[in-house]
Amino acid sequence: MIKNRRELFSLHWTCASLAGLAFLAGCASTPSATQKTAGWIKDEVADSYVFGYPLVLMGVARDAAVGTDPGQAPINTLHHAQALPPVGTANPPQPSLDTLDSTGWLDVGAEPVIVSLPDSHGRYLDARVLDMWTNVVWSTGTQYATRAAGIKAQTIAFVGPGWQGELPKGVARVDVPTRNAWVSVRIQSNGPRDLMAVRKLQRAIRVAPLSVYAGDTRSASVTPPRSNAADAAAAAASGTPAAQIAGLDAKGFFSRLAQALQDNPPTPADPHALKVLSDLGVTPGDPVKLPDAAEAVGAGLADGHERIVTAPSNLLAANGWSWFGDGVGNYGPDYAMRAYAAYAQPGIGTKDDEVRAVIAQDSDGHALNGANRYVIHFEPNQLPPARGFWSITAYTRDGALGESAPARLAVGDRNGARRNRDGSLDVTVSSARSKSGNWLPAPRADLQLVLRLYAPKPQATDSSWQPPAVVRQ
Repeated sequence: MIKNRRELFSLHWTCASLAGLAFLAGCASTPSATQKTAGWIKDEVADSYVFGYPLVLMGVARDAAVGTDPGQAPINTLHHAQALPPVGTANPPQPSLDTLDSTGWLDVGAEPVIVSLPDSHGRYLDARVLDMWTNVVWSTGTQYATRAAGIKAQTIAFVGPGWQGELPKGVARVDVPTRNAWVSVRIQSNGPRDLMAVRKLQRAIRVAPLSVYAGDTRSASVTPPRSNAADAAAAAASGTPAAQIAGLDAKGFFSRLAQALQDNPPTPADPHALKVLSDLGVTPGDPVKLPDAAEAVGAGLADGHERIVTAPSNLLAANGWSWFGDGVGNYGPDYAMRAYAAYAQPGIGTKDDEVRAVIAQDSDGHALNGANRYVIHFEPNQLPPARGFWSITAYTRDGALGESAPARLAVGDRNGARRNRDGSLDVTVSSARSKSGNWLPAPRADLQLVLRLYAPKPQATDSSWQPPAVVRQ
């Protein structure tokens, strides 16, 4: 299990850690990179990898998404999904069948960017903006604390560091600590016949720099920074951002990190983390000069990646399911949780936005497989606590939708899941058609299930509620 260290970097700089090193005169002396043993180098590379992973991931995702090719959108504009995701896709992993998504990348370095959202007239609409460290700087999640669904029309200005100026009347200000930010708007879709209504709401969303919003059509578009042409080409390569990062060597990873740090300082500021990076030869905007200890650096990189893909101990877990609790979306110094969230559920919001509980094993600990038949039994007081709605979707083990058309179905309260006479609810999971009214078609192979709660209630993330086990019949 991963070490979940809230003071991830200070661990290596305490007197207790240094006392056994004979070449040090005392704790007031900080070891240089050339003095450090291979063990020190390995640990610091691993810690720095965990620390910097979300920023590198966001940079790779941005570079792949910004452009004019199909599926891309220029900076400060949105790409609107026009249909539900195709079968077999795992990029992004675990694509939702409940919403159509509008996503884009903002550049607030020169001036604020204005985002206007329409009145959704009672339809569930979720919007959020993440900084480059994957912290949520703004979302509509808290608005659902006072209503079951839908948002009112609103206009928000996302303002970069150091900007001083006046905003138009009626525009709310939200400060963004990094030059770039990621915006996502998800609109509830009720199937193919509902797409025209969703697209109408999508067309009503407006994103524009302040100067354009105010009427200056001469404002030029901006291009986000890239480290070099090779990185730009890599960003366009196939595979998820996580897969692309997994293929980077230490120099490639830390070069991207050094380049990204120029415009995206740590939030909150962490001098310890930057000091460790500096000792490793990683400084914002400069060429990377890693220690001449290839074996230790490689071992640290491998250790860091292993930490990234391993669930931290403070992840909520019950009956084989796992999900994020109250700290998601605003991580502070919990770098282990922040990195794992970026890897496992990129773009995840706060506790008020969404819960995604994931399971890949049955109640006996065996891998879920669509050749079997399973039942998920919700007691009347155990139904998913959501102000919006909830759903369960089946995916392959790598997070793709199943190849058969029925596997594109999600089961939940928005599509009339039937309750039993006592108020309980059963969901049947199998690749073979079931007579159950709540049949969830599954891939004919090993699989995972994702239970989504849109606008979850507090008990979904404070450990007072847990989803039931998946029982093989």
